Amino acid sequence: MTLRVVTRTRTGTIAGIIVLLILLAGAALPALASRGLIQDLFTIMTLLTLAQLWNLLAGYGGLVSVGQQACVGIGAYAMFAGVILWGWDPVLAIPLGGLAALALAVPTAFFAFRLQGAYFAIGTATVRTLFDVRQAAARDILAYWLALALAALTIAAIYWLLRNRLGLALAAVRDNSEAAKSVGVDARRIKWAVFLIAAFVAVLTGALIYKQTARISPDAAFSVTDWTAYVIFIVVIGGIGRIEGPILGVIVFYALQSTLADYGAWYLLTLDLIAIAVMLFAPRGLWGLLSDRTGLHLFPVQRRLEGIDLMGGK
Repeated sequence: MTLRVVTRTRTGTIAGIIVLLILLAGAALPALASRGLIQDLFTIMTLLTLAQLWNLLAGYGGLVSVGQQACVGIGAYAMFAGVILWGWDPVLAIPLGGLAALALAVPTAFFAFRLQGAYFAIGTATVRTLFDVRQAAARDILAYWLALALAALTIAAIYWLLRNRLGLALAAVRDNSEAAKSVGVDARRIKWAVFLIAAFVAVLTGALIYKQTARISPDAAFSVTDWTAYVIFIVVIGGIGRIEGPILGVIVFYALQSTLADYGAWYLLTLDLIAIAVMLFAPRGLWGLLSDRTGLHLFPVQRRLEGIDLMGGK
C-alpha cells in the first residue's frame, strides 16, 4: 500500500461539469436574453473577477489590499490613451492597461513588502449579423462575452494555482511567513507573483469596464466604493479564502443592490449592517456556513491522503 496526495473529489468533478454547461449556456444566452439582462450580467462578471482577485490576495495570500480601485482606474485610462492618442481599437487597447499595471505594481509591491518585511469593429459586425441586433446591443453582447471569458479564466487560473505546489506555498506564507521560509518557501517571490498577477488582471478588468461604458471620469474610475468597498463586501459575505465565496457573494450583493439601490444612504447602511451580521454569526461567510453544515466543496483544494495498492487499485 502506498499513499498519494489528492484534491479531487466526486462533488468537485460534478461541479466542474455543471460549471462547463453553465459557461456554454452563458455564451449562448444573448440569443434569448434582453439587452438589460446582458448589461446586468456584464456587471456581475466584472465584479466577480475583481472579487476573486481580492480573495486571492487577502484570503489565500494574506495580502489585504484596499487599493484595487487604482488598478481599475489605471486600466481604464490606459485603454482610453491607446484609443485616443494612438487610434487603437478598444479591445486591442485593453492589454495596454495590463502593462501599465505592471509598471505601477512593481514599485508599489516593493514598498508594501518592505513595510511588511480580432478587432472590435469586426467583432461587433459579426455579433450584429449573428443576433440581428443594433450596433449598441452588439457592443453589449461582445463586452459580456469578454467579461464572461475573463471571469471564467480568472477562476480557472486561481483554482489551478491553489491545487498545485505554488498554492500550497502561498497558504504556508499566509499562515506563517517565517515558518514557510524555514522549510524552503521563497515568501517574497510568492508575494511578488500573486500581487503582480492580481494587479494585471484587475487592470484588464478596469479597461474592459470602461470600454463598455465608453466614458470616464476620475471619480468613477478610481472610486473606492465601487471597486474596493463593494468588492470586499462581496468576498466577506460570501466567504473569504474560498473560491465559491465570491461567486455566492456577488449574487447576494447584486440582489441587494437591485432591491435597495433606490434608498440612497439607507442602501449603504443596510450593506454595512449585513456585513457586520455575517462577520458576527458566520465568520467564514455564507458559503463557509453552508459548507460547514453540508460538507459541500465545489472547488476542492484541500489535500488528503489516498491509499493505492501496487496493482493501481484504491
